[in-house]
Amino acid sequence: MLVKSNDVGVSNTTPGHSTTCKANALKSVPLFALLDDDETAVLASQVEVKTFTARERIYTMGDSSAQAYVMVSGKVRVTTVDEDQQEVVVDEPGTGEGFGFASLLEQTPHQTSATALEDTTCLEISRGNIAALLQQKPLAGMDLLATLGHQVHTSQRLVRQRTSRTPNEIIEEEATFGERTADSVARFGGSWTFVVLFLLSMSVYALVNIRLGGRAWDPYPFILLNLFLSLLAAIQAPVILMSQNRTDTKDRLRSELDFTINRRAEAEIQDLSRKLDLLDQRIGDVGNMLRSNPERSGSE
Repeated sequence: MLVKSNDVGVSNTTPGHSTTCKANALKSVPLFALLDDDETAVLASQVEVKTFTARERIYTMGDSSAQAYVMVSGKVRVTTVDEDQQEVVVDEPGTGEGFGFASLLEQTPHQTSATALEDTTCLEISRGNIAALLQQKPLAGMDLLATLGHQVHTSQRLVRQRTSRTPNEIIEEEATFGERTADSVARFGGSWTFVVLFLLSMSVYALVNIRLGGRAWDPYPFILLNLFLSLLAAIQAPVILMSQNRTDTKDRLRSELDFTINRRAEAEIQDLSRKLDLLDQRIGDVGNMLRSNPERSGSE
């Protein structure tokens, strides 16, 4: 794959291949935009540019955190796995934003996985590169801290959303205008307000046409009214079915959540049962030891 030099500052790169970074690539990254030309040249001589193809894994949870990355172009998704072994999207960094820095600075294995969603170009940075950067430009450390702060806030927002919001709330937020309209129609059509208004309207319609006699626009047996009612029923039925489908979706979510909670409860009960069995075995061992040494137990 050929990458134009005016875009990322490299040329003739191949997927997964490292190339020495050029200074103009760093200038396009907000994290390094404050560096002057000399400092940019020093950092560019150390930082490498890496390209990844779509769906290529950049790093995996548990990998050594020898490198972190800064987005130059493309799209990356950073994910982790919760206690239910469900994949959770932590971040989708934009151009100039970094990922993997927390584990790099802490020198611990990566707690997330990063995957390229499309052809992506990143700057690969090590602790040595950061040390050289801070020696040349100490204030650049504030930009790095700002990037880390963004990741922390993203994680905190994710935690708040997963702990304080129910799936039903998320469904309501993502509902389209048509779905909300269907819910409103079904809610109003299944209320006493609709029944009373419907009966009053039909009564007034019938009485007016009866009073008008020969001048009535819809004389008895009210053929036009029957046509309107048939159209109303034909339109109202599928709209109510749409609302019922959404209700079924919510019920299915509740069932899945109940299953998840029951599964966790079962695992905890099994764990407690194992601990009780172990405790019973220990008590039995103590009893056997006391019975085999009656003199010792009597002296004690």
